[in-house]
Amino acid sequence: MRTPPIISIVVPCYNEEAVLSETVLRLGALLDRLEAACVVSPGSHVIFVDDGSRDRTWPLILDYASRDARMRGLRLSRNRGHQNAVLAGMFNASSDAVVTIDADLQDDVDAIEKMVNAYRDGKDVVYGVRSSRSSDTFFKRWTAESYYRVLALFGVEIVFNHADYRLMSRRALAALSEFSEVNLFLRGVVPQIGFESGVVEYARSERFAGESKYPLKKMLALAWQGVTSFSVTPLRFITGIGTIISCVSFALGAWALIMALLPGHTVPGWASTVIPIYVLGGVQLIGIGVVGEYVGKTYFEVKRRPRYFVSEVVGEGLVAHGRPGDVDNQR
Repeated sequence: MRTPPIISIVVPCYNEEAVLSETVLRLGALLDRLEAACVVSPGSHVIFVDDGSRDRTWPLILDYASRDARMRGLRLSRNRGHQNAVLAGMFNASSDAVVTIDADLQDDVDAIEKMVNAYRDGKDVVYGVRSSRSSDTFFKRWTAESYYRVLALFGVEIVFNHADYRLMSRRALAALSEFSEVNLFLRGVVPQIGFESGVVEYARSERFAGESKYPLKKMLALAWQGVTSFSVTPLRFITGIGTIISCVSFALGAWALIMALLPGHTVPGWASTVIPIYVLGGVQLIGIGVVGEYVGKTYFEVKRRPRYFVSEVVGEGLVAHGRPGDVDNQR
């Protein structure tokens, strides 16, 4: 029988003081149960990644770490966004496998046991997939599911109804480290690894406490990030629209010329002039904006700036990387 693995549970945190105590309680109880059942080995732990919080999140992490050696912390030098916080936690772990989960407790922590069992059966990546969104409003449920369908339509390889709740083996993490893009979209990057994967379904719950850190504006930004990071379909779409409108404009021009040459058919000039100008001008501006988005992403990628810096670490066993993260202080 194989020795149970040591796992790290990575929890990105941004202003999560309202929910942190309950998160620590549930994850601690989960580790107790999994160790007692020999599903995971002693030494399994939780890594809280403070993504530049402005409340008492980091002092609370320090307090929990001082009372329980399984609770560890990683503090980024400033807010770098959810995706980079998740990446920092994964790359600074030294366990056999890493599970990433949000601090708001909407994802069922009991699904971690099924993920670990799938890992022990040979899966390098195990995706947590929401089987139910009953806790979401109709608008959020419709927009979220439409988002996954649009990404698939644009050719982005993505797991439907999967966010960032997943398990990755040490081998999968090593492969992930080869992806060095700054415009990070882990939901699209992880499926590119290609190792054997599995799916664990769970029911999504309401947020335990506090406010969502992903309002509509950030969700739309993440959706656009996913599309433009993994697909050139928007560029081709603009090309298609431009071709269609050009053909229509040529047809209108030919019609206006024929009407002007026929006796007694004077065509008023303002309509045939102003309408194509507005239509073509709008399409051109949209096209320039889409092209500019891709140029901007290229601009940030070629500069190769570090994705994050680690300013402080608390707890044993964390691996400090100089790039993309430098550790200035370890407790």
